Amino acid sequence: MTIDPDAKKWLVSFLGANVKFDEPMSRHTSLRVGGPADVYVTPETREDLFRIIRGCREKGLRYAIIGGGTNLLVKDNGIRGIAILLKKCFNQIVQTGARGDDVIVTAMAGSSLARVCRFATEHGLGGMDFALGIPGTVGGAIMMNAGTAYGSMQNVLDSVNILLPTGQTGKIEKQYLKFDYRKLDIAQGCRYIAGNIPDDRGQPVILDGQFCLHPSDPGKLKREAEEILQTRKGNQPTNAPNAGCFFKNPDLSAISDQWSVTLENGQHLTRLTGVSAGRLIDLAGLRGKRIGGAEVSAKHANFIINRDNASAADILSLAELIRETVLKIFNINLETEVKIIGE
Repeated sequence: MTIDPDAKKWLVSFLGANVKFDEPMSRHTSLRVGGPADVYVTPETREDLFRIIRGCREKGLRYAIIGGGTNLLVKDNGIRGIAILLKKCFNQIVQTGARGDDVIVTAMAGSSLARVCRFATEHGLGGMDFALGIPGTVGGAIMMNAGTAYGSMQNVLDSVNILLPTGQTGKIEKQYLKFDYRKLDIAQGCRYIAGNIPDDRGQPVILDGQFCLHPSDPGKLKREAEEILQTRKGNQPTNAPNAGCFFKNPDLSAISDQWSVTLENGQHLTRLTGVSAGRLIDLAGLRGKRIGGAEVSAKHANFIINRDNASAADILSLAELIRETVLKIFNINLETEVKIIGE
């Protein structure tokens, strides 16, 4: 897609220095890879965002919400259309209500998940401990149903406010949100608001999320947070660019109770011994494997790190090698958790 001169003038007219053209996405992703976005915008106000979304629909321009760029791999030829970052205009976190003994906290989509966790701890609100150490923004975390072994977004999310490509806004209650493992299907909620699914010119934009948290002791929450963060730091490669766990853990319900495999070293692995993605990659002998500048982390095998000026192609090639090897050895097809976009 080519952004025509009139569209560029339109964007500059109200965004000024907050719009960049041919902006390398390697500057805006935690993996430090990715070609240029045709347009990269950081709206400062709610009105600016609404104007962008309406204008994209009218002018037939595609857009993508980038979030924190922490669970994202942008391909080497970049993004066609407009990449939108919400950190400047949607970053507030406030208590907005109560439900019985619980407290409702509203966090805007551009807020970092780390800030939400700190807010909860400082205000003596429990329920967000699962998200400690997860990078990225609230909007991205909601869309991927981010989580850990301690829980996920669906456990605390009460509702979301969204913006449709038409410019229409609305609140979607939890009962209309369809959660899955590391995924949120928001289409049902959009039908609840608008009566149909948004057209191909753009996807719904999450504006904020309402979280139902419970009162707890601030001191206890702080101690637990420090322990969880220390454990995560010890288990994950924090010293090299990465996008978190690259593959989803296998769906155990899809694996037969009789599933088993015997490795070359004679080790017998069954469903009951645990089949996390990282464990499978490690047992497949891929820990430390490199293609170009991309490497399977020696610290956690489900992390692909940018060891030495990797390209997106390096990372994708290594991911495909991992997938093929695990499929061949264990007959399990790993699905990517990292969102892959661009050309």
